Amino acid sequence: MSNAEEAVTTLEELGLTEYESRCFVALVRISKGTAKEISQVADIPRSRVYDTIERLDRKALVSVQQTEPREYKAVTVDTACRRLREDFDSRINAAENALGQLEEPDAPDDEGMWAITQKEHVTERVVLFLEDAEDTVHYLVPATEVVDREIRSALESTADRGVDVYIEVPTEDDQETFLEAAPSAEVVVTPDLQTTNNVQNEWPAQLLMVDQEAIVAAGIQESDLPDVVDEMAVWTYGRDHGFAVWMRELLDDRLEGREEGRSTSE
Repeated sequence: MSNAEEAVTTLEELGLTEYESRCFVALVRISKGTAKEISQVADIPRSRVYDTIERLDRKALVSVQQTEPREYKAVTVDTACRRLREDFDSRINAAENALGQLEEPDAPDDEGMWAITQKEHVTERVVLFLEDAEDTVHYLVPATEVVDREIRSALESTADRGVDVYIEVPTEDDQETFLEAAPSAEVVVTPDLQTTNNVQNEWPAQLLMVDQEAIVAAGIQESDLPDVVDEMAVWTYGRDHGFAVWMRELLDDRLEGREEGRSTSE
């Protein structure tokens, strides 16, 4: 695909019609031109150039010179991209507002079990639950490499606003890293997280429970690409879901066991 064809395709994806995209790209290539010249470069019927240019003019993407014959000039690429971006953003905002009106505010939110198959979406879900936390966070991180800057920042802000944040990590080095990111959190070293088992070429990555009802359980597996791992997860929200009940029980047992261990050592 030539650069011109790629530009046409991209402009169509941003909301211009095929003829609008072809006319604009043609004008960018020749700086300025008549309808005949645009028709030849853009490879569209000359009769369609006039109405297409009028639409581009209304979108403030071309200038019209009142000569005989008339000549047309594209705005600069920077200006065009800025105006297209503004138009695209306004469409997104309009869609968001319209879709927001369709939501049922009193409907149960996020009930059931849901799967996530991309790392960035796992991070988004973890951050979302942390931002909504009100009372407690229990976070186990066997694979600390999955915890990126967004999650560390969310942990810090969650702990700073008074939520009890309890984090389990495999090593003392990890403990230092998490304490630097979230000084208000309680970060403990749990050596058994270093020896998690390979289950069908997958390993435990992170387990988050927020307010004893919102849960994200993620695993990782090696990718076909070098030094790349894939992360996938399941999540649920709600106290009455079986998965949430089991996770609550198991994580609470971990906390109780640690408290008993402290009492014995004292």
